[in-house]
Amino acid sequence: MPDHDPVVNLIACSHPPPLLLRGNHLTPLVTEETHLPIGFGGVFGIGTYDVQTFPFEVGDLLLLYTDGVIEARNAAGDFYSFTERAQDWTMDDPDQLLRHLREDLLAHVQGHLDDDAAVVVIRRQAV
Repeated sequence: MPDHDPVVNLIACSHPPPLLLRGNHLTPLVTEETHLPIGFGGVFGIGTYDVQTFPFEVGDLLLLYTDGVIEARNAAGDFYSFTERAQDWTMDDPDQLLRHLREDLLAHVQGHLDDDAAVVVIRRQAV
């Protein structure tokens, strides 16, 4: 994220698309290209990655998350509806959003995750 430009630069390496939260609207940032994980492509693990730029304005939140979050299942086998649930807390600050998501995810799986799960929330601040 350049400090003075209201954008975020992304590469996709087989990860779920980040979510941009602006006000009460959620947008998945889906890149046009996806690549093997860093270190798995090209000669000696060095590859060329396509960078895509998306708007990222002051006040926006960016959610980065692992597949363990969206693949978490409850006892009935239902996946956790991450994008729908995250949208419920778009007006929260990053710490509150993470707390809500953590509590909601753990409630969905009755306190037991079968895979690692991580979420990072980044808020764009004025410089």
